[in-house]
Amino acid sequence: MKRSTLSLAPMFACLALLVTTTGMAFGDVPQPLKNSKDVKWGPAPMLPKGAKIAVLAGNPAEAGLISLRLMMPAGYKMPAHWHPMDEQVTVLSGTINLGMGDKLDESKSQKYSKGGFYALPAQKNHFAWTKTGTTVQISLMGPFAITYANQADDPRVASAK
Repeated sequence: MKRSTLSLAPMFACLALLVTTTGMAFGDVPQPLKNSKDVKWGPAPMLPKGAKIAVLAGNPAEAGLISLRLMMPAGYKMPAHWHPMDEQVTVLSGTINLGMGDKLDESKSQKYSKGGFYALPAQKNHFAWTKTGTTVQISLMGPFAITYANQADDPRVASAK
């Protein structure tokens, strides 16, 4: 299976933007959140347009435990991609459809509703799509990285042109 991989420099630029838009600076330790209204959302430049992301704990550019929230609108599609680390995902609201493989194939996915949980192994292509607005919480060991199965699906490639 051929995989496209970008240098880490654009990833860290995206993470810097993420941290800037969510109100955190590299090296800052986020304070524990008490209410969901305190979550600071920002764009997710490493994902297709429309998703918003919030860093709850940790620094996505550094080694260590990271907790993120990802908010996706209705009709959102995340093409096949993989990460160098395992991910643990809990559905907080809405429903998400997840599948394993080298391309997004709705017929090869499983639906997860509020309270649903899935663990994704490192270096395995997976994809996701929504019918409804959906929010998930993701826990992983950083640093965070993403590689798209098809480089043409990578929004960082499109924005670099």
